[in-house]
Amino acid sequence: MASDEFRLVSPPIDREGKLPRKYTDNGQGALKSVSPPLEWYNVPEGTQSLALVVQDIDAPDPSSPIVPWTCWVVANIPPQLKGLPEGFSGKGHEHGGDYAEIQEGNNDHKVPGWRGPKLPSHGHRFEFKLYALDEKLNLGRKVTKEKLLEAIEGHVVGEAELIATF
Repeated sequence: MASDEFRLVSPPIDREGKLPRKYTDNGQGALKSVSPPLEWYNVPEGTQSLALVVQDIDAPDPSSPIVPWTCWVVANIPPQLKGLPEGFSGKGHEHGGDYAEIQEGNNDHKVPGWRGPKLPSHGHRFEFKLYALDEKLNLGRKVTKEKLLEAIEGHVVGEAELIATF
């Protein structure tokens, strides 16, 4: 991996790529479905905003074998930020400053913010995809993965990906 490559990491995800239980819907009490901390490095030159989509890419669907399940959609992350802290979801306004500009979109549970997976079985892969964009997005009040992916078309200057398993 080149040292100047656009990268996305989450320190609690171990070397084997395991997503800790507290970031899932299978966590315990106060440590249930907390958004994981994320850090990124080497944001491409010309980036005006960042967007994040997190999906369970191994989610089964009764009508077809695999349909990615959206866990988190985040838009208009200022490029000067170096990451999102643990438990950021739903509390961006509490962080103030540059964090206040961030929009959290609806996940596939139809609610905004991080919704950690609740899985009938282990071994699912979770794709964290961070997009560097050449513009700030105007998505209106209700942000969805589909709306975000349509809006970024032709505006992506870089992508960073992290795969974790649970």
